[in-house]
Amino acid sequence: MKKPETDPVIARNRKAAHEYELGESWEAGIVLQGMEVKGLRAGRASLVGGFAQVEDSEIWLHGVHIPQYSQARWFEGGSRRKRKLLLHRAQIDKIERKVNESGLTIVPVKLYFKDGRAKVEIALARGKKTWDKRHALAEREATRETERALHRRLKGRPD
Repeated sequence: MKKPETDPVIARNRKAAHEYELGESWEAGIVLQGMEVKGLRAGRASLVGGFAQVEDSEIWLHGVHIPQYSQARWFEGGSRRKRKLLLHRAQIDKIERKVNESGLTIVPVKLYFKDGRAKVEIALARGKKTWDKRHALAEREATRETERALHRRLKGRPD
């Protein structure tokens, strides 16, 4: 009998949607060392400040914090070491082409388990300007306010 998974998502990069305009995304496997998997299963990873780079036709994930498992005796490499991402060659070539041509960045969006394997969703992103961030915030606030007003009107309450 398969045991039920409550929430397979370990970590989300909530800042990515605020800091970047997210584009096309891919699911990639991630190469981990021994006790890093147990550290992930403990659910204490962080994607904030993480990014990926194409180096020698391979994609490497930098700046992602995967803590050491507390019961582990010895761990080499540190919690923010670079980790290799596993993608098909055609996907890597496509990503490399888009990064080089358009000046996009590769950011991790979420980290999760799928069929017992650790996966990371990466997306191509373009950095937002301060004006874009304020504009997006104002739009979100305006839609929230209209939804509140509509809800109040449907309930029959005065404004």
